[in-house]
Amino acid sequence: SGMQALVPDYRLAPEHRFPAQLQDALACYRWLLRQGFLGSQIVVGGDSAGGGLTLSLLLALRDAGDPLPAAAVCLSPWADLEATGGSMRSNAPHDYVGRETLLTYADRFVTAKDRRNPLAAPIYGDFRGLPPLLIQAGAVETLLDDAIRVTSRARRAGVEVRLEIEPEMIHVWHAFGNLSTNAPRAVGRIGDFARRAVGLSAAAERPEAHG
Repeated sequence: SGMQALVPDYRLAPEHRFPAQLQDALACYRWLLRQGFLGSQIVVGGDSAGGGLTLSLLLALRDAGDPLPAAAVCLSPWADLEATGGSMRSNAPHDYVGRETLLTYADRFVTAKDRRNPLAAPIYGDFRGLPPLLIQAGAVETLLDDAIRVTSRARRAGVEVRLEIEPEMIHVWHAFGNLSTNAPRAVGRIGDFARRAVGLSAAAERPEAHG
């Protein structure tokens, strides 16, 4: 994207359980604001559990009255800590992320009372007032239904959402560039989305992009 990036080293489960991760994400975002950045200059994002954390961050910022970022990117987001999506079973033969593994991770992340807390499991969140979202998921990943349900819930709340489902791809296929030439293209679309969100030209629209 040609944009600056800040990658927070936030606390992880099981050593640190919910809401430690959200607290760190909030602290990081608010630090950027204190440095003089406007929310309209920031795009937040994450993959897998980080995709869920991205959605939780948006909900927490909105509820606290903080300036919201210009947009957010969620790659293969994990938003349902109870793993109830139908793709958990239908795509299990094709993906490396299994339902039992996710349930084990969820047990280490939250207590039973927080399994449906929207700030831990954003599939249950009220998405009204959130900024535009780009969601990318693999067509054969177990978390596909999380991406689809988040998209549906956000659209019903009036949020602008772009959902991209990559054919034959698994969970966070972006990290496996050797699997498909589509991985770099997907990353390129993320960059273009982020640039447009903050008012910059997309790469394909910049003169230097044409040599």
